[in-house]
Amino acid sequence: MKTLIAATAGLFLAVSTADAATCESLSSAKLTNGTITSAVSVAAGELKQTGGRGGAALADLPAFCRVAATLTPTKESDIKIEVWLPMAGWNGKLQAVGNGGWNGNIDTNALAGAVRRGYAGTSTDTGHTGGAGPWMQNPEKLADWAYRSVHETAVAAKALINAFYGEAPKFSYFTGCSAGGRQAMVAAQRYPADFDGIVAGSPGLDWTSRAISAVRVQQAFERDPAGKVPAAKFAAINAAVMNACDANDGVKDGVLENPKACKFDPAVLACPSTSLGAGKGTPDNSCLTPAEIQTVRAIYASPANPKSKREIAGLAVGSEANWTDLGWSGPARSTGLELMRFVANDPQWTVAQFNFDADVVRAEDKAGIMNALDTNLKPFFDRGGRLISYHGWNDPQISPLNATQYYDRVVKAMGGANRVSSNYRLFMVPGMAHCGGGTGTSTFDMLTALEQWVEGKKAPDSIPASRVEKGATIRTRPLCAYPQVASYKGSGSTDDAANFVCK
Repeated sequence: MKTLIAATAGLFLAVSTADAATCESLSSAKLTNGTITSAVSVAAGELKQTGGRGGAALADLPAFCRVAATLTPTKESDIKIEVWLPMAGWNGKLQAVGNGGWNGNIDTNALAGAVRRGYAGTSTDTGHTGGAGPWMQNPEKLADWAYRSVHETAVAAKALINAFYGEAPKFSYFTGCSAGGRQAMVAAQRYPADFDGIVAGSPGLDWTSRAISAVRVQQAFERDPAGKVPAAKFAAINAAVMNACDANDGVKDGVLENPKACKFDPAVLACPSTSLGAGKGTPDNSCLTPAEIQTVRAIYASPANPKSKREIAGLAVGSEANWTDLGWSGPARSTGLELMRFVANDPQWTVAQFNFDADVVRAEDKAGIMNALDTNLKPFFDRGGRLISYHGWNDPQISPLNATQYYDRVVKAMGGANRVSSNYRLFMVPGMAHCGGGTGTSTFDMLTALEQWVEGKKAPDSIPASRVEKGATIRTRPLCAYPQVASYKGSGSTDDAANFVCK
């Protein structure tokens, strides 16, 4: 993939510092590729709305200047952005934030998090409102969603920061999870000059494969009623996985440090033939029928794209407690169905029509623009860019194997781990579900680790993480730079990070 680098010059006409002495004066800034639609001062504690992920209250924010704009890099484009500029206490930096799903919203909760930390924050709706829809068939709107909007937003935000504060940001960061993690990887691959540091959480970097996998598993659940695994059996499958592999890291604690090292065959749960009824089913939730065993194997499987030979990742062992009645998470299945309807250009396409060998190739041929799989990170590295990625091993929505496969491919393409680790580190989170939650130590601060790496030249060999329940920390554990894992030293509490070492 050819690296795309666009200059920041020319997006905005000059706005003098004097003209931008107040927030409202930013409304007169002239955009070459769009317009400022509002620039409003927001007093401390005045913003009480909710929005974006999580619906958190925003009433605790300090005073800031809220700027909205519409960017039109092409005549088909309609990219809405917001830039929030602290009135006082600006830390001199920009934080662009990602969003989720098909990205049709400005994430005000994420923007609030940036402002609370003293950042100037920016977010985009990526060029449309809401989720998947007819806009996907418009090549320019699809390009805006896939990559262009994040870049245009970064350029516009930097120009507004310069106009408001009279200086450019000293450092620029991007943080996002899920689809926001995909946006993060796009920024590193396509626009290496946009950000000094990037956090890519649970990244949907292989967007087409994630969709294909969810559809493949859903079809396995629906094709044969006998093969549909009842949700009541997921606990027994998870218990069998833990019995087989939980102690591999030296301690039995209910999470797998390295599911890739776990050799598990669901056939160990095969029901005795005497327990199978006339319909080959069983009321016993502690065992699996032959058809159910095949379905569980399908969930774990990573069949290859017959054209590219790239594995289309299944879910990791240990994630069973997060499975749903049709395998992968509901959002993953919805994304899969929406993507295949886009690929087929048929809003009535159904899962029953899915053919893996044909459709995985067709999806990548038509929708490959959605992926972030370019392994050439040299332009980003050469500028001194730093990339931290993380992914929960128990993620039922975007396979964690996407993250490890991509990292391994980058290492191979760029000549070895030593050449990669100076700029890019991956942290796998045992037990964590999608972007958080689960049974592991899923509370951590990747942005602080990134700041220390970019600004203090302190590379993160491990990142402190904790498990918090009802406001209390009940376990701490280091997250280790992949492929290392946290290993118990052999003595002391297994809930204390001090008793683990990365190796």
